[in-house]
Amino acid sequence: MIEDTLGAQPVLARERLLDGRVFDVEAQEFELGGQRIRREVVVHPGAVAVVAVNGADELMLVHQYRHPAGGTLWELPAGLLDIAGEDPLLGAQRELAEETDLEAGTWRTLVDVSTTGGGSTEMIRVYLATDVRELPDAFAREHEEAEMERRWVPLDEVLEAAATMRLHNATLLAALLALTQLRARRLDAQPADVPFDWHASARA
Repeated sequence: MIEDTLGAQPVLARERLLDGRVFDVEAQEFELGGQRIRREVVVHPGAVAVVAVNGADELMLVHQYRHPAGGTLWELPAGLLDIAGEDPLLGAQRELAEETDLEAGTWRTLVDVSTTGGGSTEMIRVYLATDVRELPDAFAREHEEAEMERRWVPLDEVLEAAATMRLHNATLLAALLALTQLRARRLDAQPADVPFDWHASARA
């Protein structure tokens, strides 16, 4: 059985290179194999995303302009874990409501994703939300979210778009793999409160 292994090398020295709005950048030094190594690290608060599935086996997706990517991407509802001490599940429930005006009666943990393990501390927890219903009131949205489209899309259509390279968001693609493999193997997703051990706050 293969499995990723937690266990970071101690940081021997660090230098703050950038204080950003969403993330910071540090130069960190550590020892590996008898050598002292210096690497630039994007220090990220982490995030949550939600695979919301309705009774027609459709996924709620958002179509959002992403300036660094150079285009508008189909994505899962998602957001930063940037509220100190907030439980990831509560963060996911908040983001689902704020981005799509939805709430869900049943929550499970689908997959944890290291988006760029070679350069960033970002870890995203993806939840599976079912028993979904519309909220009575819509949220006001601003910045990129003000222009964001939300749409229920049949799972088969999403999978076909992924297979033909028409989707590019890493979190969505990883979640599709996890969801379809769980179904194919007739396995249940993990409980919603399974420890988020790979998030930076759990490793501090």
